[in-house]
Amino acid sequence: MTTKPALTAAALVLATLAWSPTVHADNPPSCTSAQLTVTTGPARAAVGHRGVPLVFSLAPGAAACTLTGYPGVDSGDGGPLLHAERTVRGYLGGLPSVVDVPPTVTVWPGHPAQAIVEGLAVDADGNQCPTYTDLLVTAPDTYDTVTVPATIDTCRLQVHPVTAVS
Repeated sequence: MTTKPALTAAALVLATLAWSPTVHADNPPSCTSAQLTVTTGPARAAVGHRGVPLVFSLAPGAAACTLTGYPGVDSGDGGPLLHAERTVRGYLGGLPSVVDVPPTVTVWPGHPAQAIVEGLAVDADGNQCPTYTDLLVTAPDTYDTVTVPATIDTCRLQVHPVTAVS
């Protein structure tokens, strides 16, 4: 089956527009560690994959700010130290297939940003991976690392760029 270039281009434009991140016209500055709180959303699981959304919300009294790119993520308690590989997308989340550049997301009261952390629950030999009970998270373009309670069984970690919470 062949596709017409005009239809493919139109589909790409529509998919990109449908996925537009939350951005405000007043152009807030980049977030600092002090402006953010980091929590997790409900764990996700599918076909041996395990995932945890990291949620970046404004701290009480903080002004709107922006996040772009990838958080730093390392494993905490539960097994050997793992450093999350930064990937554009994975099995459980990330950017849409037509987007390869991380968006700039405005974080403002009631409108957090999120990044998905994921991995496989079994290794290449079919053995169960360790269960970690927390993650060490550094928000994009900041320096302070926080320990976030999160349960994920994995032998390898991936983290995807921050996106607006839909």
